[in-house]
Amino acid sequence: MLNLGNIICNYETGNKLNKSIQTPSRGYFYVILAAVLWAVSGSSAKFLFNSGVTTFQLVQLRLTITAVCLFLWLLLRNPSLLKINRKDILYFAVFGTFGMGACQFTYLFAISKINVAAAILLQYLAPSFIVLHSVVFARDKLSLNTIMALLGATFGCYLVVGAYNLDILAMNISGIVSGILSAITFAWYSIHGEYGMRRYNPWTVLFYAMLFAALLWNILHWPLEAFFHPYNVVQWGWILYIGVMGTLVPFGLYLGGINLIRSTRASITATLEPITAGVISFIFLNEILEPLQVTGGVLVIVSIIILQIKQEYDEKAPALLRSQNISKNFTGE
Repeated sequence: MLNLGNIICNYETGNKLNKSIQTPSRGYFYVILAAVLWAVSGSSAKFLFNSGVTTFQLVQLRLTITAVCLFLWLLLRNPSLLKINRKDILYFAVFGTFGMGACQFTYLFAISKINVAAAILLQYLAPSFIVLHSVVFARDKLSLNTIMALLGATFGCYLVVGAYNLDILAMNISGIVSGILSAITFAWYSIHGEYGMRRYNPWTVLFYAMLFAALLWNILHWPLEAFFHPYNVVQWGWILYIGVMGTLVPFGLYLGGINLIRSTRASITATLEPITAGVISFIFLNEILEPLQVTGGVLVIVSIIILQIKQEYDEKAPALLRSQNISKNFTGE
């Protein structure tokens, strides 16, 4: 059973990093767990949409529940993680609204308009955007392993979701556009989350991202309106799952992964999500996996293994930069 307390305690609360405990392999493990939880969350959201819950309601429910739960947890476990410098409020406000808030809405809106497989495929264009940013703006040099992993994971994801059977041109245009925007906002969230963690603990970054995103969606949508609808027990169960196990925990794990292996490797590793969704559908819904889908799953797994062949610390990993007190600012390298 996943113990959120142990995960939080594994992150350093001061400026020193214990390398014997915090290893790159732990970062991959965090992201893999996040991908598994996200896979269930996507199908859960589709169920809620089909039962009458709107995108606006679910976004408000998801972000508000997550922000409140994380605030209470940190307040009880480690209040120091709630402290930030006043000059960084603007960073967190922009990160929460244009990163977390926009990412949540565009992805869920895409799911509500097109099938889950297509929405996932479009969102997992994000690793390509992240790599493009790292090369063009951050001046990072990509290893051959990373390039091979990116190409393999992207094509593998295409096969896993059965995109070769999808008639993209016949799909809802607003859903497709929203899916592409979800990839852009997810990439933006990953990149700028990495910047924030150069100074702050991953759970601090996540809390303020959720806080400002929740505030945004309680302004755009009538405050707490979504909580006053007559949901049945099953709907409430999935709403709570999405808020905690589909958002709070996996986004925390994902940022924890970026903290150790950076956004490029973390985003590529997260392409395990569609594989997990496919396996869940095979086991519980008796959906048949076609040979090409199985091939795509193998290709994604091989790509992630390629990423881990050379296990070493990236000198720009937020955990190392934060521990050395060499972070300069949030807006540049």
